[in-house]
Amino acid sequence: MRVTRYYLSLIDWEHYLTDPIFRMAIPSIRETDLSGELDTSGEHSNTKRQGLQHKYHQTALVITTQECAMYCRHCFRRRIVGKEAASETADPAEVARYVAEHPEINNVLLSGGDAFLMEDEEIERYLQLLCGIESLDFIRFGSRTPVTFPMRIYEDPELLDILGEYNLRKQLMVVTHFNHPHEISGEAKKAVRVLRERGIIVRNQAVLLKGINDDGEILGTLLRRLTAIGVLPYYIFQCRPVKGVKHQFQVPILEGYAIVEKAKTMQNGQGKAFRYVMSHPTGKIEFLGPASSEDFLMKYHQAKFDEDQGRIFRIHLSDDQCWIGAGEIPGR
Repeated sequence: MRVTRYYLSLIDWEHYLTDPIFRMAIPSIRETDLSGELDTSGEHSNTKRQGLQHKYHQTALVITTQECAMYCRHCFRRRIVGKEAASETADPAEVARYVAEHPEINNVLLSGGDAFLMEDEEIERYLQLLCGIESLDFIRFGSRTPVTFPMRIYEDPELLDILGEYNLRKQLMVVTHFNHPHEISGEAKKAVRVLRERGIIVRNQAVLLKGINDDGEILGTLLRRLTAIGVLPYYIFQCRPVKGVKHQFQVPILEGYAIVEKAKTMQNGQGKAFRYVMSHPTGKIEFLGPASSEDFLMKYHQAKFDEDQGRIFRIHLSDDQCWIGAGEIPGR
């Protein structure tokens, strides 16, 4: 486990057993239930170079580090995050070479672990190499530091100078990961503000988590408060059936759909500009809604295979179903 002192300070210790911050940060005996999988989205099969994944035509995903400021208990990359040996991380020069050789890639996601846990010099090295590639439109950083360790951002003028300088060459984005309104503290707002002051676009990917945000009012409040500080909701992810996570945090899909729809009623148009999806080995599949009393409509928002691009299909979901196997998808 790893938790920052800052994130620990957000816990309501008088009611810690039901506190959402506590549950996302502190290990539970439920993690000893190892049913599920370690690689739920087929990341291994999409790895083209060490630490570099190319699942969708336009995007290269890079494992820049195996470290995070905090090891979230719902982490879907727990198979690699926290390892001492950098056995899964990419080489920046090799990443730049691969991207330059594949002009269909128009954006790179620097992820991890947490991309802002790299040293400033390594962040600048990635940006220096990638900003020289003409086919790239923008570069994203996947980071939960605005949530778990905001001082990493607002107390490091060198990092902010680097981001500000390279944002003039390529549009930079930070995709962060707020899951609960209690995470939107004054410190978190400050981290977001200093990024936005340098022209960095900030968006949020939340995960629907049992006991954390599986309530329409809580989720809706999260989305409203994020929009208010300039963090636009990007995705609500269905929690993945990861070993140690599956039975602790997964919410049934039909229940999740009702929660998300209730949360949407609290938003304006900007706050509704997100998709409720599952990150499946075959692509990001959006939950559209019930087609009848028995069937549910789903759509490939992004697809690994060309024949699935934009494809809509029907599927029968049981009341307690939390995931969809590849064999359950019609036409697969």
